[in-house]
Amino acid sequence: MKITRARVNNYKSIDDSSWVELEDVTALVGKNESGKTAFLQAIRKINSISGEDDGFDIHDYPRKGYIRYKRMHEDNPCIVAQAEFELSEGEVSEIEANFGAGVLSSNKVVVGKNYKNERHWQVEVSESSSVEVKPDVRAATFSSAPSSFRGGSNGTQEESPKVISPVAIKIAEDFLEKWLPKFVYFDNYSIMRGKISINDLKKRTQETGTLDDSDRTFMSLLTLSGVSLEDLEEDLSYEDIKVELESASITITDEIFEYWQQNRQLKVEFDLSQADPNNQAEGKILHVRIENARHRVTVSFDERSKGFVWFFSFLSYFSHLEETEKSDLVILLDEPGTALHAMAQKDFLRFMDERLAPHCQVIYTTHSPFMVDLEKLSRVRTVQDMDGKGTVVSHDAVENDSETVFPLQMALGYQMAQTLFMAPHCLMVNSASDLIFFQTMGEMAAARGAARMDPRWVVVPVGSAENLPTFISLLGENYVSVAVMMDITPTNKERVERINVSKGKKSNENAVKWVEVTRVRDADIEDLFEPNFYLNLVNLAYYTDLDKPLTMKMISESNPRIVERVKDYFSSVGISEGKFDRYKPASYLLEHFSELREEIADDTVDRIGSLIERINGLLPSTAPIARNGHATTNIPAANQALVGPKVF
Repeated sequence: MKITRARVNNYKSIDDSSWVELEDVTALVGKNESGKTAFLQAIRKINSISGEDDGFDIHDYPRKGYIRYKRMHEDNPCIVAQAEFELSEGEVSEIEANFGAGVLSSNKVVVGKNYKNERHWQVEVSESSSVEVKPDVRAATFSSAPSSFRGGSNGTQEESPKVISPVAIKIAEDFLEKWLPKFVYFDNYSIMRGKISINDLKKRTQETGTLDDSDRTFMSLLTLSGVSLEDLEEDLSYEDIKVELESASITITDEIFEYWQQNRQLKVEFDLSQADPNNQAEGKILHVRIENARHRVTVSFDERSKGFVWFFSFLSYFSHLEETEKSDLVILLDEPGTALHAMAQKDFLRFMDERLAPHCQVIYTTHSPFMVDLEKLSRVRTVQDMDGKGTVVSHDAVENDSETVFPLQMALGYQMAQTLFMAPHCLMVNSASDLIFFQTMGEMAAARGAARMDPRWVVVPVGSAENLPTFISLLGENYVSVAVMMDITPTNKERVERINVSKGKKSNENAVKWVEVTRVRDADIEDLFEPNFYLNLVNLAYYTDLDKPLTMKMISESNPRIVERVKDYFSSVGISEGKFDRYKPASYLLEHFSELREEIADDTVDRIGSLIERINGLLPSTAPIARNGHATTNIPAANQALVGPKVF
């Protein structure tokens, strides 16, 4: 049986989640308190691996309708969680072998569980089917009509009039109940402890039977090792027990390192000691410790990296289930890997696809962009707590607010950045205004016979020179040529030199290189224009903000960079909240280029042509350069058509 969709009604923050289509791996993405955890907790109770103790409690009914529902609970209990399953060909064949070919009208069945913790089945059978039914089967527990449960106006699940099919009852009783997968819920509270009192754990197991999720994870590890609580409690050979525990530890640790790339010099160790009487404890204490071979120390398991502890605990638990459970499983992971580094979260995505999905279906919640696989966006469902509706799970990200889809936006942005930074030739500039000037002025220069910007350059606006180390680190080792076109202050020059030294490229031809805009050291691309022309662009772009047009006299200061002088003036008189955006004049030029191009001085065009020549000269000598739209070497047609560089 494969779960195809699920639905939750009237549970905590959820009024009606609507039917949620499920994949082999499904991601529920939403912000905190949106209802992601409530959805998982509800569907796990359909058939929890923890047994009947993990059932619904009437107090989980939404508070706004609790009093009204309490009065009708005994006679008309609300169905909280439903799951639709698709039967495999083998399962259909087995049912037909017992009830005849064509007994099922559909290979889809629906199971639901109500606040009385009774399971209800919806099975579609052909009208001609008949079979002997055990007299003790309660017809009320099973339903054959696919529409037998529907949302009522009072917020509960009402049953429509129906005829109970004995065949459907028999199919559900003899086959569907035993095939129903078990739901396994795992969150941060399931992490194994670093110190376990054997006596206390044994008492909880035998006397009360109340184990928490952390206890169950530890018991899973014991089962894998073949060691029982009695073995640990009795005075058996220390070496015998240690060998068995270490064997289980090594097996799981080796498997972890197929996916754990952060630190491969870790291993889990076990040790036994007598309890400290001062702590009012008795018997033996099992210590779980992690050894770091790099630092040659061991620390208690729960004091170690939270990410490794979580991963080890989960894999121990899952390996135990895989070895001992005969039923199919649906794994429910609540915020997995929150303590993992971004790259480790990416490894865990691979772990789910390669290790979990082949054996069981997985539903997990997240608000981390690194836990979203952008190559498999069809598996993403957004979760939002909406006014008047409660928690709603949706396939359509368009219908959600910006906070809900923010992880998806971040994931997409990261992917776009990674695609960009695969480019081998990057030109780092201050802002997108530099690209506009390259495109507009570069076309004018090319019309006069100068070289165009080589289309293989990718122009990356980085904001300021302070951001250079971060952006260059994102390039990794992919780049061949990196040029920086910014103001060359001693501090900025020192930054680039440190980058080259750290990457071992100080004397290498692939070192990061500066591009001087003009022969004057302190200059931006705006300084290629005649000052009066650029001030006119500023006046036109900021027409509604300026009381009167700017003049050279108004911005005359010692700084040779005209952009910095305009910034200082805007700040001193509070224009546009004291902030000058250099993109606005560039954008105005782009929009009105046909009107303004005749006002651009010939010297300006020549200077931009010279700058582009110097930038192209930083590429390998075999790089093709186009002049007047024609290639000097064999340039692919697609590249000849480009009028400028790519931009981020």
